[in-house]
Amino acid sequence: MNSDKQHINLHLDAHTVGLDVPRDQEPNYRNAAELLNRRYQYYLKLRPNASAEQLWMYTALEVAVALESDAREKSIAPVEKELKELNEEILRTLQVTK
Repeated sequence: MNSDKQHINLHLDAHTVGLDVPRDQEPNYRNAAELLNRRYQYYLKLRPNASAEQLWMYTALEVAVALESDAREKSIAPVEKELKELNEEILRTLQVTK
C-alpha cells in the first residue's frame, strides 16, 4: 500500500467495506458513509417492507440528485455573478445619465 493512502473499513448498514483511500480524504469517506447510513435509515422507517436493495436504490438516487443539483449550482454561480455585476453597472450608468 502506498504511504499516501490508508486502509479503512466503513460500515454501511450490515455491510463492511474495506478501502484504500488517500489519507487527506479519509474524513470525507467516513462522513459519506455516515450520510448514507442516515439516509438508508430514513428510507427504512419510511418503507419498512422494502428490500435492502430497494432501500439502497432510494438512498443512491437521493445522493445522486443532491450531487447533480450541487454541480448545477456551481456551474451557474459564475454566470449569476457576472449578471449581477453587469446589472449594477447598468444601474450606475443610468443614474449618471439622469
